[in-house]
Amino acid sequence: MSALFMIVAAILLLGPLIAIHEFGHYFVARKLGVKVLVYSIGFGPTLLKWTSKKSGIQYQLSALPLGGYVKMLDEREGNVKAEDLPKAFNRQHPWKRIAIVAAGPLVNLAFAVLLFWVLFLPEQTQLNTRVGKVIENTPAAQVLQVGDKINAVDGTNTPNWEKLSFALVDRAGETGQIALSIDRAGQDQVVQLPIQDFLKDQSQSPLDELGFLPYRPTIPAVVSKLTEDGAAIRQGMRVGDKITAIDGVKMNDWYAVVEKVQASPEKLLKIEVLRDNKLIILEVMPQGKRDNMGRVTGMLGVQSDPGKINIPAEYKQTIQYTPIEALGMAADKTVHISSMILNSMVKMVKGLIGLDNLSGPITIAKVAGQSAEMGWQTFIGFMALMSVSLGILNLLPIPMLDGGHLVYYFIELIRGKPVSEQIQLVGLKIGMVLLGSMMLLALFNDFMRL
Repeated sequence: MSALFMIVAAILLLGPLIAIHEFGHYFVARKLGVKVLVYSIGFGPTLLKWTSKKSGIQYQLSALPLGGYVKMLDEREGNVKAEDLPKAFNRQHPWKRIAIVAAGPLVNLAFAVLLFWVLFLPEQTQLNTRVGKVIENTPAAQVLQVGDKINAVDGTNTPNWEKLSFALVDRAGETGQIALSIDRAGQDQVVQLPIQDFLKDQSQSPLDELGFLPYRPTIPAVVSKLTEDGAAIRQGMRVGDKITAIDGVKMNDWYAVVEKVQASPEKLLKIEVLRDNKLIILEVMPQGKRDNMGRVTGMLGVQSDPGKINIPAEYKQTIQYTPIEALGMAADKTVHISSMILNSMVKMVKGLIGLDNLSGPITIAKVAGQSAEMGWQTFIGFMALMSVSLGILNLLPIPMLDGGHLVYYFIELIRGKPVSEQIQLVGLKIGMVLLGSMMLLALFNDFMRL
């Protein structure tokens, strides 16, 4: 994946989200009689601009697509003609200003609901929440068995693996027990899954850390394709080789090979392969590759053809939502993700979750590129997630953000007079420090992950 592809994917991802955020401010401001002067997508040098003859509003596209703004008539930013004073933003009732400022983040959340709704509409055949594998010496091995169907986590229903993962992530950074409601051989029961500093560094997925996984079909450990200049082809591996063991450990299927290789970056492995009924030992060192969170995993440069996959009926479910049901599911998912983001922020501040989980524009661009490569549904899903994140972030009560302005206007409603300019100036400086520090940390994490 080229850098240009990632940049284009990031622009296609963030551009619409920024545009609709600013459109929320713009639309409500005009509906409430506030005069809009400029509607801008992006910051920095202007690439393209035009002025509406009817409204006099200047529309522009700027070079840095990391934000945007809507400039409204305001006495605090310049002289205002007497006839235009009723249209000035600062002259509006606090409720009107609240509506204008809140519109941007709320439109982002509504847009996320729309995107999730589109994804929920098609009929889906997916794995149900029946456990397909339990890893030895993990918390799950103490209480779960293969074939257990997990119906709820801490009282939250889990009809699919996504809901189940979301429910588990809600317990990130905690120590204690997770209550799992399971169906074991037709009998309902509740088991307590022990956790210790769960997902504190988020180096693994919640399922991997707990030690249970969905059903996975058996895929033979036979090489069907070799990547040019990959570690495997350089050491003599060929198409058709069957990997039977690595470092003396028997490989039962392709998943076992993947797990072993990914856990061994830059480590010399003795790989036994069966070729023309002869056992051959190859010494191969997997190349290290960083993922989007900076984790280094091993890569051999080999692929296997799974062939036709047959999943047992007890592990499958077919879901078809009506448009109304899909809308409800989309709204529920948006609310859950919003809650999860806020919960994660609180735990990050408390130190229960590491600050290295904060991501910046580089990681966003990488994930945008990868999701675009995987198809439109994955890209739309990531766009919806980013739309929720943008909406929630802007609602935080931090000066400079929409949420900070909302705090000032609610205080004005209660006091009956505006917050003094001196206090707002102090808040502006605090907001700049907070946001600047957050951005620097996010960029530092991004560069460390490269």
